[in-house]
Amino acid sequence: MTEMNLLKSDNVSAVLQDAMQAGNGVLRLTPTWVPRSFLHPGKRLKLHPDDYYALGANRGGIDERWFSSTTEAANENRQWHEGLSFCRFNGQQFLLRDAIAEDGKTLIGAEMWDTYGKWPVYSKFFDNMGPIPHHMHQGFEDAALVGQEGKPESYYFPPQYNNCDNHFPHTFMGLEPGTTPADLRRCLENWNKGDNGILDLSKAYRLQRGTGWLIPPGVLHAPGSLCTYEPQWGSDVFGMFQNIVEGRYVPWSLLVKDVPEDKHQDLDFIIGQLDWEKNVDPNFKANNYLEPIEADRGEGWVDRWVVYGRVNQKQLFSSKELTLQPGAKCTLQDPGASGWITVQGKGRIGNLDLQTPAMIRFGEQTTDEVFITHAAATQGVEIENLGSEPLVGLRYFGPDVFATLPAVGAHRQSSS
Repeated sequence: MTEMNLLKSDNVSAVLQDAMQAGNGVLRLTPTWVPRSFLHPGKRLKLHPDDYYALGANRGGIDERWFSSTTEAANENRQWHEGLSFCRFNGQQFLLRDAIAEDGKTLIGAEMWDTYGKWPVYSKFFDNMGPIPHHMHQGFEDAALVGQEGKPESYYFPPQYNNCDNHFPHTFMGLEPGTTPADLRRCLENWNKGDNGILDLSKAYRLQRGTGWLIPPGVLHAPGSLCTYEPQWGSDVFGMFQNIVEGRYVPWSLLVKDVPEDKHQDLDFIIGQLDWEKNVDPNFKANNYLEPIEADRGEGWVDRWVVYGRVNQKQLFSSKELTLQPGAKCTLQDPGASGWITVQGKGRIGNLDLQTPAMIRFGEQTTDEVFITHAAATQGVEIENLGSEPLVGLRYFGPDVFATLPAVGAHRQSSS
């Protein structure tokens, strides 16, 4: 992305109209790369090996690609547009955020626009060589104390991006039943005395390709080393509760990054951000584990739910995986907008080409990602497999799009 072909927010209208007309309501997006200074890239994002530190070694390696994002990445020394998705049309680029601000009712639907005034969700590929610290994302009340929003999230492990396990394909989640706040407080008190031992209070689950998890805010988790597709709320708040991971020290500042300044040493407040009941749930897996559920099928194609269920009784986000066999086509009709990423094969969506890249140079344009606007989704858009292997795409939705949604655990009934 160069500044020369970037349209400012007050100059988007005409190009957006042309792009919407040319794509029949489907917008082409460019890759959005995000580094993390405290993590080790897993190198399965199809980014060229020379480009994982394209933003500088001091910024850390690129271990995330964000999709259909209007959410800024909360990184120190960040680029001004870090985390934000760009639309591309006829050699010009403009922020998806600006496009939605220009015509939100067409792009995301009147109800979502009137309720949120923005696209309130995003998704990413999260790809690391090993585990990351046991951490949590604040709930909405605690995040509001620092002017942010809470961050419930979800996981799906696409087989196409997990050709290898990397170092630790297990994720610690929650806390062992019977753990007390006093137990956790001792871990924080021992922050500078070596490994604080928080993983002794938790349980690791082996990650399985083609499955997923729903992670409510306030729940501790230490994601493992499978590349993860993560539909989530549009926020980047977190607090790291583990101080040493694979010999790497995690500074206290990452524990209190999104805590009011006068609470940075208040251990009771920090621990109080956790949803204790959900962390020590003896049925944690049953209440949070996801397997695909068939939503629809036709000749040569099948559409499956991969992220579903409610977070604290609310439908905040969801995701489906569409698979078309060679030569197959279908008309995709959804009740709301979605962000689409192609994970296998080639074909077309409406008038736009789809191609899963083998390798991407940093700054290079691709044809694997689009935003399906509310207008296109509700009218219906044709998708066709033009290749010799299955065409597979993941798409995620915002809040309250579906009248009904499978509940967590529904896969057990659908497979019985």
